[in-house]
This record gives sequence, C-alpha cells and structure tokens, in this order.
Amino acid sequence: MLSFARPEFLALAPFAVLLTLWFARRRTAALRYPSLNLVRGLPRGRARIAIWGGAVLRGLALLCGTIAAAGPRTPDLRTRLPAEGIAIVLALDVSGSMATADFSGASRLDAAKQSFRLFVAGGETPDGKRFDGRPRDQIALVTFAAVPQTACPLTLNHTVLLSVTDEQKPKDGIDAGTNLGDALAEGVIRLEAAGPRRKVLILLSDGEHNVHRDGDGPLKPRQAAQLAANLGIPVYAIDCGGEPGPTADEIQQRADGRRVLDAVAAMTGGKSFHASNAEDLRAVYSEIDALERRPAESFRYRRFHEYGPWLAAGTIGLLTLVALLELTWWRRSIE
Repeated sequence: MLSFARPEFLALAPFAVLLTLWFARRRTAALRYPSLNLVRGLPRGRARIAIWGGAVLRGLALLCGTIAAAGPRTPDLRTRLPAEGIAIVLALDVSGSMATADFSGASRLDAAKQSFRLFVAGGETPDGKRFDGRPRDQIALVTFAAVPQTACPLTLNHTVLLSVTDEQKPKDGIDAGTNLGDALAEGVIRLEAAGPRRKVLILLSDGEHNVHRDGDGPLKPRQAAQLAANLGIPVYAIDCGGEPGPTADEIQQRADGRRVLDAVAAMTGGKSFHASNAEDLRAVYSEIDALERRPAESFRYRRFHEYGPWLAAGTIGLLTLVALLELTWWRRSIE
C-alpha cells in the first residue's frame, strides 16, 4: 500500500508536462542561408527525435524529482506497532462521607482506591478474577468534594498516578460537599489533552450533587454531562453509597443521587453502576475494563520501504543521459 510522507509535493507534477512542451517548442539558434540547394542532397537528420526526446527526458526527470520529494513509501508489514491506548479520567469523590467504613471494614474511599489500582496496574482479586491492567492508556485523576482539582494529569507513568491516588484523604469542613457538575467538567477539560484518541470518563461518588451557590455557581451534573456528550465522551457513573438509611429523607437522598448518576451515564452513552461492597466495586471495574478494550494491533508501522532515493537517482540519471545525447548523437542529428 503506497503512501507519501509529503504528498503536497505532488502538486508540482503537472509542471513536468508543461516543461516537456516548453522544451519541445522553444526556438533554437539558427543560421540564415540564401538557398538550401547546398544541403538538399544530404540525408535527412533526426532533428525532431532529438528535440522531442530531450523534452520528454527532461519532463520525466522533473516528474521523478517531484515524486521523490513527496516521499513515496510502502510499510514493512512485519513491524506493526501496538495500538495506541485510550485516555481515561477517574473523577473520584473525596467528600467526608467517603470515609464511611461499610465496605467489608474498609472505607468507601480505600475500597475505591484498591479497585482502581487493579484496573490500572492489573493483578488478581481475592476471588481469583484477573485484571490485565491498562499499560497503553493515558490515565488522569481528578478528585472532588465541594471543589474539583486535578490530582494527576493524563500520564503513562502509572506508578506516579497510583502513588498520588493512595495519598488521597476524605475532605472535611467547608470542603466536604459533593460537586458532581464541576467534577465532570474538570474531567472533560483534562481529556482535551488526549488529542484524537478515544476518551472515557469514570465518575465515582457516594452521594448526590449538593453544592449550590447564587450567581455563577457550579455546573449542574446534567449540564456537565451535556458537555461530555457533545464531545463524544462516555461517562461510566459508579454509585458506591451503599444502601440508604432507615429514614425517609435518607432514602430520598440516595434515590436522587442514583437518579442523577443514571441520567449522566445515559446522556453520554456510558453506563451506570451501583456498588454496595468491595466485591461489587471490583466487578464494576472489570466490566468497564472489558467494555473499553481495543484491538492490540493497529495500522501504524515502525519502518517503511522508502523509494525517494531511487527516484532521485533516476532524476540525476535522466538529466545526465539527455546531456550526453545532446552533446553527441542528437547534436550530430540536429546538425
């Protein structure tokens, strides 16, 4: 499959035809004779062949040089590169409620960090399930409570990413709210650095959006989800709030929170999940891992067979040939 490294040079190819016509039709030096009787008996020369031959060879030389400059090449099919990974942002809730220790004795935040480590670095779960990890993916971490912040931008250095993730602690005081809308928007902004590759956002929270301000307040979750949907970024929304408490208010809050996460996932073409324990959370990440697997091989190549040098040599050869012919045989033919 022939391709060109610099195809813009092919725009010069029509000049090869123009050059051929110009050389063929240009006027050459001549002597005036009062009569052709002196040369009428001489054999006819090959002037037309010499003129058109020189023009055609020069045109071919220009055409070869133009194609050489365009960099024609074919890929070495034995040197395919691994497929480029996707870009993933985890928007992780670090509000105060994530310190609740209802995940088999571990806090919700600790269980979330452990499952995320399996998803990124790979490993085996206590029940024997295997994660392969995401070594080719660029992954970022956005944490949020009342205000989101980028804890780690997109990176292939997953050791640093996981180290930053392990350092996260639940917020308290005035920072203890849950701002889902701005967290989604921050994740979308971080994904812009990934270029044209596929982008995915994972939103993990245990509560409903409860940060509201007058004036230019935070984005609502559905507004931020619309931004992600417009950019083709699916959101996998994970609710890890467990089962609601016994009171009617708590039941209503949990229902509202799950309804919002379900809507965010549906609007963006993603999927929503509910996890009530560490095993559920690992199963969620396993499903996301399976949904976002791509073929392991792409049509990018490490090496190419380059034909530019051969065509450049052909250009020099054609120009040398026409020069020699016009100094020898074609010159005598014209004379």
